[in-house]
Amino acid sequence: MKAIHFGAGNIGRGFVGLLLNEAGYEVVFADVNSALIDALHAAPSYEVHEMGEGARRHTVQGFRAINSATDSEALIEEIATADVVTTAVGPNILKFVAPVIAAGLARRSASLPPLAVMACENAINATDILAEHVHSHVTGADWPAVSARAAFANTAVDRIVPNQAADAGLTVTVEAFYEWVIERGPFGDAVPAIPGATFVDDLGPYIERKLFTVNTGHATIAYLGSRAGVTTIAEALEVPAVVAAARAVLEETSALLVAKHGLDEAAQRAYREKILVRFRNPALLDTVERVGRQPLRKLSRNERFIGPAAQLAESGTTPVALLAAIGAALNFSVAADEQSVELQRMLRAESAEHVVEQVCGLDAGHPLFAHVLREVRRAQGL
Repeated sequence: MKAIHFGAGNIGRGFVGLLLNEAGYEVVFADVNSALIDALHAAPSYEVHEMGEGARRHTVQGFRAINSATDSEALIEEIATADVVTTAVGPNILKFVAPVIAAGLARRSASLPPLAVMACENAINATDILAEHVHSHVTGADWPAVSARAAFANTAVDRIVPNQAADAGLTVTVEAFYEWVIERGPFGDAVPAIPGATFVDDLGPYIERKLFTVNTGHATIAYLGSRAGVTTIAEALEVPAVVAAARAVLEETSALLVAKHGLDEAAQRAYREKILVRFRNPALLDTVERVGRQPLRKLSRNERFIGPAAQLAESGTTPVALLAAIGAALNFSVAADEQSVELQRMLRAESAEHVVEQVCGLDAGHPLFAHVLREVRRAQGL
C-alpha cells in the first residue's frame, strides 16, 4: 500500500504520516521545501516523541520524499498508482496541490480502486474544498470519469504539534493525545485500512466539536495571553483572567454543540476540561504567537470564532465571551505574521463595516453584525 502525503512538516511527519506508516503504508512525502526534502532523502528514519499521558517514542521508516515544486511529473506518477492521498498544508494551500492531484487522477487506470483523498486541515469540510479545486483543473466532459477514480472524504483532525527545538532536525515532538475522524460514506464498502483513524457515518458533529472546542479554546488563550503580555500558552494559563475567559468561551460553544448535535452535556463538559488539561502540558512549549498566527483566517465566517458566534446569534442568543475573544483577536499584532500585519493595516485604513464584511463574512442584516462591528470599532480606537 502507498500513501502520498502533501506537507512534510511537523504535522505531516508527526501525525498523519506517522499513522499511515503504522498502518502499513509506504508514505511518500511531497513538499516544496527543498532542504526538508533533501533531509528526508538522506535519512533512513526519523523519530516522533510523544509527550503526556501514555506517551511513546516512534521510529518511522519506509518513507520517501518528492519535491513537489521541481519534480511534479514524478509526483503525478506516484499519485496515479497510490492508494491514499492526504494533506496537511493549511486550507489556503489546497489550491496549489490540486493540479497535480487532478493530473494524477487523469492518468490513473480505471481498473484501480478509487484513490482515497483526505484533506487533514483545521477547517470545516476541507476535502470538499480540495475537491472543488481539483475539479477546476479538469474539463467538464472529463470530470465524471476522473472523479470516479477518487473517493473524497472529509476528516476532523486533532493533535497539538508545537514549535520544535531549533536543533530538532527531523525529530518531531507531539502531544500523546490524537484524534483522526473520517467520514465513511464516500468509501462505500472499501474503507481504507488505517487502524489509527476512526470512521463515522456523520462527521459534522466531530468537525464542529473539535473546531469550536479545541481550536476556539486554543486561539482564545493565545489572543488573550498575547494581550496579557505573556509568551507561551503555559504562561497564559497561569493568568486567572485568561483561564476564566477561555472557560466562558467554551461554555458558549458547548451550549451550541449540545443544542445543535444532541451531544451529552456532561460528556461535552468533560471533553472541554480535558482540552484545558492538554493545553497545560508542560512538555509542549507552545507560544501564543504560533497559535494566534493567521488571524484573518481564524476570524473568517465559518471558522472558530465567527462560526459559533453567528450560529448562536441566529438562534436568538447573543454571545458574550466569544465577542470578547474576537476583540482580543482583532488586537493581535505580530510583525512576523503576514495576516496579522494585514489585519492591522485594514483596521487603520478601512471602515469598521468593511472589516466586518470582508474579514468576518457578515452582512449588515446578520444578527451578529452589530456586535462584531462594535468590537472592530473598539480595536480601531473609536
